[in-house]
Amino acid sequence: MVIIGCDYHPSGQQVFGIDTESGEVVADRWIAHTGKEVEQFYGAWPAGTVVGVESSGNLLWFERRLAQYGHQLRLGDAAKIRTKETRKQKHDRRDAELIARLLREGSFPDLMHRHKLVRMRAQVKNQLQHIAMNQGQQKKQQLWTKAGRELLEKLPLEPWTARRRNDLLRWLDLLNRDCESLEMAVEQAAEARADERLLMTHPGVGPVISLGFVLTIGAIERFARSRQLVSYLGLNPSEDSSGERRRLGGISKQGNSFMRRLLIQGAQTAVRGDDALNRQYRRLANKKHRAVAKVMVARKLAVRMFWMLKTQKTHAELVRMRGSSNHPGVVKTERLSERPASPQTQPQG
Repeated sequence: MVIIGCDYHPSGQQVFGIDTESGEVVADRWIAHTGKEVEQFYGAWPAGTVVGVESSGNLLWFERRLAQYGHQLRLGDAAKIRTKETRKQKHDRRDAELIARLLREGSFPDLMHRHKLVRMRAQVKNQLQHIAMNQGQQKKQQLWTKAGRELLEKLPLEPWTARRRNDLLRWLDLLNRDCESLEMAVEQAAEARADERLLMTHPGVGPVISLGFVLTIGAIERFARSRQLVSYLGLNPSEDSSGERRRLGGISKQGNSFMRRLLIQGAQTAVRGDDALNRQYRRLANKKHRAVAKVMVARKLAVRMFWMLKTQKTHAELVRMRGSSNHPGVVKTERLSERPASPQTQPQG
């Protein structure tokens, strides 16, 4: 089988191909998107060739072209791919070679591709929910059970609505299949890494969140304080201040949207497995709104994961620890927040 790493640009792409059996380099060139170069290059490889590319915009035409030749497209997050490269030199050929090498080693980060498929699946499910509700069937999550599927298939619909229902069900089956295969790959990758296994000891943190967190932030030493990590993830409050007036708003949403969305999803499960987070969630949900409370839990979850990696402590160990002047790096879980604290009892951040 042939694996091709592709460093994609609007005007062209640098490709680096490897034969998986012999390890021989079979392609190393620049391909312009004008003319017939793309067709000539990809048309020469057998169906099933794996093509890896960093996730970016304006790729739809390229995806369709590869599908015509029966090739398999693998999308990866650019930031996560860069964390795999230890050398500081960066150029197109090295980027393409890195993608090909990660594909061959089985460590290519497919999280972003899975993330997009999951969002597409959610859109399909929402449309099917609306079809059922328009027929007086409000089943919520029960719609995705075996009985719910039978109900959807038997709904008496107008011809065009019935066709739309059938198309959506077919797409849902395909997306479920693809998401399951990607989730298995993510789970295997997370189980093989020590930091990911450590993070998964926290309630609500599974293979997807743990692997995404480690690959997104890179080396934990990059962040001196948890406040810096919170800001990087866009979970810090926005600010509109002038003079003596200080006004804080909702979260800035200026950071990594992919990881922020995963943390908010994980927060819904974390509150069911952690008493401290559950109390704080219910208190804020009653005072303001559940959506605000979810974001608060996501922020605290990010801070906890920061300290778990920083101290190499599991969730249970972190809960048992107490802050002290001799060990300021670890504090009681309930106090892992962003409120100002005494430097003798709590780490900065």
